[in-house]
Amino acid sequence: MAGISGAIPFLKDFYGLNDIALGLAVSSIIIGCLFGSLFAGSLSDKYGRRKMMVITAVLFMISALGCSLTSSFWLFVISRILGGLAVGSAAVLSPTYISEIAPAERRGTLVSYNQFAIVIGILLAYFIDYALVGLDSGWRYMLAVPLIFGLIFLLLLHISFPESPRWLVKVGKSDKAKEILEKLGGADYAKTELMAIRAAGSDQKGDSGVHVRDLFKGRLGYVVLLGTLLAAFQQITGINAVVNYAPSIFQKTGVGSDVALLQSIIVGFVNFLFTIVAIRLVDRSGRKTLLTWGAAGMTISLLYLSLAFNASGLGVLISLLAYIAFFAASLAPVMWVVTSEIYPTRIRGVAMSFSTAVSWIFTLIVVQFFPWMLSNLGGTASFGIFAFFSLAALLFIIFFIPETKGKSLEQIEKDLKIGH
Repeated sequence: MAGISGAIPFLKDFYGLNDIALGLAVSSIIIGCLFGSLFAGSLSDKYGRRKMMVITAVLFMISALGCSLTSSFWLFVISRILGGLAVGSAAVLSPTYISEIAPAERRGTLVSYNQFAIVIGILLAYFIDYALVGLDSGWRYMLAVPLIFGLIFLLLLHISFPESPRWLVKVGKSDKAKEILEKLGGADYAKTELMAIRAAGSDQKGDSGVHVRDLFKGRLGYVVLLGTLLAAFQQITGINAVVNYAPSIFQKTGVGSDVALLQSIIVGFVNFLFTIVAIRLVDRSGRKTLLTWGAAGMTISLLYLSLAFNASGLGVLISLLAYIAFFAASLAPVMWVVTSEIYPTRIRGVAMSFSTAVSWIFTLIVVQFFPWMLSNLGGTASFGIFAFFSLAALLFIIFFIPETKGKSLEQIEKDLKIGH
């Protein structure tokens, strides 16, 4: 998604876009994300996590070709939507798959690696944009890059990714699940995991027909609400405004386009470094601790950014870097860890789809209207709004989010009173 940030000025000129149309060019991918996240979970419950990830990789490649080659704005938008289907599906499938295949003591770290891969992609996108900005039609090359990574993803899926053993048990393929678990951790590990999965009722085939309406019944509805609100707060605090429009934000402070792209690389590098911090701490310090300190730091950084926007270009850079650092070390990876853990296996695919779809709705609102906000409300008011939502996220985390560190998925179900 971040690859478009360097192409935004060129897209605006090439297609002759106003602020709303520019917002559509950027946010159209999120329309696809919304639908991808809505259907990926239920489809993966029916056909398997791995098969759906293969389809995701193919969509990435088709989208990249369309965005980079078309001269029609509406074909560009359609291609972005196809890319969004892939991004939205991956946002559901990746943490779900990792949480189901990882041992309890390493699950937080391994699910966080999903976010680590994302921030590496963002950083690479900024570097590639900076390297290509001076070339003729360089913006087309910027948009073609996902083709390469989609192909790599597809090859890796065929070479080394087994199916989720919990999904296999759920659909009655326990022998295959046992085989995969033995490869992952040996015979004793496989025996223990299979017993825990069966005790939690994951092998009941009747659960394969879960619908969204089933998510709102009794105690399960409360847990789904917690995960969904946490997913919404991850986005409404403004991260995709920064990731997608970083060069435009810096240009508003008076710097040139080359310098703005260079500053965006610094943003991507800080994002990268502090995601490593989250990976190292998520299974040591705990999920709730990271979320609490991260949301507090984000709130302070956004308040300072709001105050500094019209006064100091350096202040804007510093406060944006601080905001990115706190976000990368907390809400960015840990939201996916918590949501993938608190949803029981029998509804995890559908529940992850629902909460991720809600997250994408807020992302769409932020990305679509941020150019208008920046032009009409100014940086001070725009980032002040994000600071308000960050404070709300902090209070929500303190009072409602449970700690799940070091617990098996089945133990978490028992603690939350949502098991069979």
